[in-house]
Amino acid sequence: MGERSAARREDTARRLARFAALRGNGGSTLHALRCLEEQYGDQWTSFTVLLIHSGGYSQRLPSASALGKIFTALPLGDPVYQMLELKLAMYIDFPRHMKPGVLVTCSDDIELYSTGVTETITFDKPGFTALAHPSDLAVGTTHGVFVLDPSSFSGKGGLEYGSCYRFLHKPDVETMQQSGAVCVRGDRTQLRSPGSCGDLAVASEYVYTDSVFYIDHSTAQQLLQFYKQVGTLCCEIDAYGDFLQALGPGATPDYTKNTSNVSKEDSGLVAVRQQLYSLLQGTALNVIVLNNSQFYHIGTTQEYLFHFTAESTLRFELDLQPVAFSIFPDTAKTLDQLSVIQSVLEPGCVIGPGSVIEYSRIGPGVLVGKGSIVSGSYINFNVDIPSDCFLSSVGVKITNRVEYVTMAFGVGDDLKKSVKLLSDIHCLQFFGATLPECLDLWNLEASDQLFSSEDTRLGLWTARIFPVCSTLSESVRMSLNMLNAVQHKSAFKLSGFQLLSVEEMLTYKDVEDMLKFRKQIYDEICLQRQNRMKST
Repeated sequence: MGERSAARREDTARRLARFAALRGNGGSTLHALRCLEEQYGDQWTSFTVLLIHSGGYSQRLPSASALGKIFTALPLGDPVYQMLELKLAMYIDFPRHMKPGVLVTCSDDIELYSTGVTETITFDKPGFTALAHPSDLAVGTTHGVFVLDPSSFSGKGGLEYGSCYRFLHKPDVETMQQSGAVCVRGDRTQLRSPGSCGDLAVASEYVYTDSVFYIDHSTAQQLLQFYKQVGTLCCEIDAYGDFLQALGPGATPDYTKNTSNVSKEDSGLVAVRQQLYSLLQGTALNVIVLNNSQFYHIGTTQEYLFHFTAESTLRFELDLQPVAFSIFPDTAKTLDQLSVIQSVLEPGCVIGPGSVIEYSRIGPGVLVGKGSIVSGSYINFNVDIPSDCFLSSVGVKITNRVEYVTMAFGVGDDLKKSVKLLSDIHCLQFFGATLPECLDLWNLEASDQLFSSEDTRLGLWTARIFPVCSTLSESVRMSLNMLNAVQHKSAFKLSGFQLLSVEEMLTYKDVEDMLKFRKQIYDEICLQRQNRMKST
């Protein structure tokens, strides 16, 4: 009976995860509300809910794809903390000052703030309430931006409650200027008049960007009723872009037809957006302005490397460690510009500056270049891993036995980019070469069968190029041979292997085996520590 219950829970989790990935964080928010009602009935109306989106496909940081960004390990704590634990710590005071409702947050951002002793962040107003952080205009182009109501905002103090006239989703600089979203620092912070365009390079100009937002229960109930009426969603919707852009007195329906920021455009998206706009139009968007705050995003390989290995403000504020809960050669502990997280590194290996090693076992003959990421891997052979390399191993179960695949890319490769025609795959770059050049070196033919996608999305994410191997270390070796072939323009035949795409790795992933490998590393670290204590 217990095994059947566990199997049902696992099946439900898989279906929910697949739904969330296919329908975006907006769709998964609505689905989560329905699950709460089905599970608790009317009782959920009295709940204060923390809803953390686990991270979707995580195409910009694929080491987090298999288990979710919310379980990203941090170079902090002993044993190490994960993003989930940091999120819970950051929001620990919120429930005491929150009326029933839902607090929505992403799993790849960190909000640090300072308020006065008597100042409290309170979520108790009808509609939506969002935290707002001062950011430069460049950051605003990749996040949500609030156009604050000047009459409700003074720009003084560490914390201020105000209202938002309009919400902009990933606007360009000109739109921010024309909409009146840009603020100017001076003797007194003030909003720049809409349409005025001073020197865009002036450091005193900034905008307020989004992070966490709260939905009061009444509004959450409206969204749930909408979801029930619509039935099955036919498109991805975004909890930030598609919910918040409908709010505030300055909201217009123009955004419903703008799909420039959509990663996957579906035919029904515009219609669903228009329905959401009609539902939410006139709903208040309250803003809690945190002037002494910083918003950090670690959802891409470049951000991940920067915040974990460089002299970043986040690394200083959280006291992130170069070596966290790991066995690391004593001779190399003077290096500071790296990040080793729950890993076993044997004497004789060399880790280049700016690199991150997590949940891995690295042998004595391994040299990792600069600015690389190695995740979930076992490397027990002599090899030079090139700089700017991304390696992440996944246990898969295609039949009844566990096998292994290691994805390998350049840290700057764009896994979200796709084309529709085979004739256009030369636009796809893999470790500095075009995909057709790589296929020639690997003795693979460019065909529809090379890609796993069902909707003609041809990209690195769906390319069947990674060999399935019987052992973890062998899968790393084969994928490094692929990279070596591209780097040195030498042949390495993949035609004899069973090949998977990253998309398929996630379909066949064996989470239990991946966690087992992490537990083995954990146990070895604990054992070696105990032995060292005994010897001293």
